[in-house]
Amino acid sequence: MLVKTFGSAVYGVEAISITIEVNVSAGQSYSIVGLPDNAIRESLQRTESAIKTNNFYMPRTKLVVNLAPADIRKTGSAFDLPIAIGILGASEQLEEPQRLKDFVIMGELSLDGTVQPIKGALPIAIQARKEGFRGLIVPLANAREAGMVNNLDVYGVEHLNDVVSFFADESSLEPVVVNTREEFFGNQYDFDIDFSEVKGQENIKRAMEIAAAGGHNAILIGPPGAGKTMLAKRLPTILPPLSLQEALETTKIHSVAGKMPENSALINKRPFRSPHHTISDVALVGGGGTPQPGEISLAHNGVLFLDELPEFKRTVLEVMRQPMEERRVTISRAKMALDFPANFMLIASMNPCACGYYNHPEKECTCPPGAVQKYLNKVSGPLLDRIDLHVEVTPVAFSELSAQQNGEASAVIRERVIKARDIQAERYKEQTGIYANAQMSSKILQEICVINSAGESLLKKAMERLNLSARAYDRILKVSRTIADLSGSEDIKPEHLAEAIHYRSLDREGWAG
Repeated sequence: MLVKTFGSAVYGVEAISITIEVNVSAGQSYSIVGLPDNAIRESLQRTESAIKTNNFYMPRTKLVVNLAPADIRKTGSAFDLPIAIGILGASEQLEEPQRLKDFVIMGELSLDGTVQPIKGALPIAIQARKEGFRGLIVPLANAREAGMVNNLDVYGVEHLNDVVSFFADESSLEPVVVNTREEFFGNQYDFDIDFSEVKGQENIKRAMEIAAAGGHNAILIGPPGAGKTMLAKRLPTILPPLSLQEALETTKIHSVAGKMPENSALINKRPFRSPHHTISDVALVGGGGTPQPGEISLAHNGVLFLDELPEFKRTVLEVMRQPMEERRVTISRAKMALDFPANFMLIASMNPCACGYYNHPEKECTCPPGAVQKYLNKVSGPLLDRIDLHVEVTPVAFSELSAQQNGEASAVIRERVIKARDIQAERYKEQTGIYANAQMSSKILQEICVINSAGESLLKKAMERLNLSARAYDRILKVSRTIADLSGSEDIKPEHLAEAIHYRSLDREGWAG
């Protein structure tokens, strides 16, 4: 008897429906065809054990399982459950197998029939609704995540017997109901950390506010213990909240990577990713035999923080250059090319030299001549070219550390950032793919960032006296436009330019001696 069940395979951040055809006929062999990987080939052993453990029988005749379309490679263990249901249906142990056509079924089976969680439940649910399936059966741990998709009945199951009972009596399971609005707005502003906890460093907080308001990349340069990491970790608390569309995009990526928090339906806070400096280039940008999103995609719509930037391998940093420009990563293979979104803010930190005390107001640098420049040269010019703000972080004085008064709260700063972002949203409403000043092209820059004669004179003097490089010109204009937006000014004034020039430390010739 031939029975068809339906599953789904995830490629990139999208899903493709897969038909699992199971045929039981005369003979004595088991086989799975349709370009399965090793995890799927091993599925028959898991499936056989689960079926026998639960008092069903495994056919002792010829059994062929085909995963169609057969020319697309299938990976992972999530096909265990639809294969098991297909075997039960083909061997006439399942009541009303004709109802299988209405459902997509996914789940990994343990040997006792327990259903284990899978990756990519959200894109699978979106694809199931798109193709007109009535319902989706997934592990209970993934049910709330898949339940975010409306107009689709999502059933969470814990055991193979739950699925068998469901096809015998549909009322044995209740569809999962998720309040999308409650999930989205529930704890958007609930952070464990706050800018008010940072003592002193008002100028650095100001730089972080500018970075958040314009979506600018920033690098913090300062000695050990000055607060670089502490400030960077608090940046998400002042960023505008995710829109529902951004939240769904971010959730899809984390779902595919298997990084969803337990029993979570939606990621409603901007992600903050902080990989260790020993990370490989594939782990950072994505890829692998079965392409998976990397850290820069997991930071989509959020912040990627690279602590101790010069300690990262040169090849790892260089592979970020193209994704930072295009805001996506393309992973190419012989038979496929997958796109992963990678629209993130890069925040990096570094010591000014190997010993960490170059330009320190009190401690003396012990690095030999030329060592400071050699240390800075670990970070390439093209990468620095993509960083708008170079911020020097100085140690906090004891009087500020011991002060009882707290600094400005993240909520207050966030309100100013949101107002600036609203101005930019209105400005770029006719532009596709641009929502913040940092994303301006050279053509738009010339139209938007017009400066008066006084500002032009100031910028010219700065370029000459401070020996600023030519690549700093566009960055200064973009940052000054953001500073003007924060102050509510329609025009870029000389004081806005002066503050933006201040944030180009590493472009000054002779900065490193």
